[in-house]
Amino acid sequence: MAKTQEKYELMYIIDLEKGEEQVAEIVQKFKTLIEENGTLLELEEIGKRRLAYQINYKSEGYYVLARFESNPSFPAELDRVLKITDGVMRSLITVIEQ
Repeated sequence: MAKTQEKYELMYIIDLEKGEEQVAEIVQKFKTLIEENGTLLELEEIGKRRLAYQINYKSEGYYVLARFESNPSFPAELDRVLKITDGVMRSLITVIEQ
């Protein structure tokens, strides 16, 4: 029997050069997208942190962690949107084992 809901964890880094207003818009965009396609369990804005290595010659980024439940098909679409969103430097979606 196929599972209808899985728990996922999303971590993404936003480019700080976008400014505070655009950073807030990007966080809100993905919060809304997750809520429309699943259940947002937790959203933690970790904030400005130093990167382990430079990405596009930048050494700092704004980290956001989201835990959510959704159908197994949604993370692929979420990953696609993350990759084409201007301002998102890196992202990672993982399944939370129960």
